[in-house]
Amino acid sequence: MAFYNRNKPQKQGAHGVARVISKRGYCSRSQAEKLVKEGRVTLRGKVVFDIDTPTYENDEILVDGNKIEANAKVYFAMNKPRGIVTTASDEKGRKTVMDLFREQFTKMYPGKQMPHISPVGRLDAASEGLLLFTNDTQWADEQLTSPTHKKIYRVQVSGKPTGEELAQMEKGFNVAPRVFGEKEEFMHAERVTLLSEGEKNCWLEFTLTEGKNREIRRMLAHLGYEVMRLMRIQFDKYVLGDLKPGEIKVIQT
Repeated sequence: MAFYNRNKPQKQGAHGVARVISKRGYCSRSQAEKLVKEGRVTLRGKVVFDIDTPTYENDEILVDGNKIEANAKVYFAMNKPRGIVTTASDEKGRKTVMDLFREQFTKMYPGKQMPHISPVGRLDAASEGLLLFTNDTQWADEQLTSPTHKKIYRVQVSGKPTGEELAQMEKGFNVAPRVFGEKEEFMHAERVTLLSEGEKNCWLEFTLTEGKNREIRRMLAHLGYEVMRLMRIQFDKYVLGDLKPGEIKVIQT
């Protein structure tokens, strides 16, 4: 039985067969890799076992004998509630954004099969607000990697950072790593403004262009402040608007 050499250069314009299956919206990348390794994928009339087998966008691909066509591209926004995890499944049995998306999609389109779809980036379980979904992997990658795509958050903080501390977060500083033994990480916000204040807490607005893990929470913790609530209200040109917690809506790209 022949296997492709993983170190062999691919033809120009080709991608690994598992990636192409995923890009067509049939299933996730990890699921596609599993299908290939199990010998269930036929490419150009031959069964393949290497997930990196060079494949072109218009190549004929069969899974279990059924032709895999590219699905129509779809784009959605969700107002993710607090307590919902941004994963496809959760080992602790917690409700996920995919569980919630499936519920909402069924209400919007009774009897229609839900497309294979994934969230664009993450919001941790304690965070809420705007979360995008698509089956267009190229578009999703562009949203996540473009330095011009700003993300805006409303953050309720215990206490009130000083003007000097707000300026510190805009200038940036090194923050302790999340995992012991790793290096410190430089973090900064494009802009931080004070929106309102009470006796014991205040609301801040953060504008970010990076996507580092728990960036706002870690910067504020570095300065000694606890985040009480964190809500994303904008991702690039897409805004949360009046979308209710848990609801989804179609967006135009």
